[in-house]
Amino acid sequence: MAGLPGSGKSTVAEELAHALGIPVVSVDPLESSILRAGIDADQPTGLAAYLVAETIADAVLRSGQGVIVDAVNAVAPARDQWVLLGERLGAEVRFVETVCSDRALHRRRLEERRRDLLHIAEPTWHAVEQSLDEYAPWSGLAESRPRLTLDTVDPVPQLVERALAFLRA
Repeated sequence: MAGLPGSGKSTVAEELAHALGIPVVSVDPLESSILRAGIDADQPTGLAAYLVAETIADAVLRSGQGVIVDAVNAVAPARDQWVLLGERLGAEVRFVETVCSDRALHRRRLEERRRDLLHIAEPTWHAVEQSLDEYAPWSGLAESRPRLTLDTVDPVPQLVERALAFLRA
């Protein structure tokens, strides 16, 4: 999964995981746990969370299951991390990217969401707007991998149906 905070990627990831019977590895709770363990917030906890997610995804894939990784994946090195994991294990990697074309809806979702992540503050709308500027075009290894972009203004069941068709193709 890839997409800005509040774009709907976690909602779609959870529904996909339920439909496919596979686990979701989500980076945000991992980062929250790293911070809860006492690692200083000025350390690269985001990078650490991505690496922990990769280790968990590696173990799940080695067990013979598929896995959904729920992360912003805003830059090529983050996306390429999953491609390299797939290549190492002989697993196919497909990206589902979420966008929300309705800025007011996106902002409302972000401002209304409540997650139980004690050590991570919810990003502000201003922070999301800034991260949009940093959200890199698809390049690197991930550029050549199959990618479905879902506009999350559509109802979740329709989004999941499209994603399932993409993943099963």
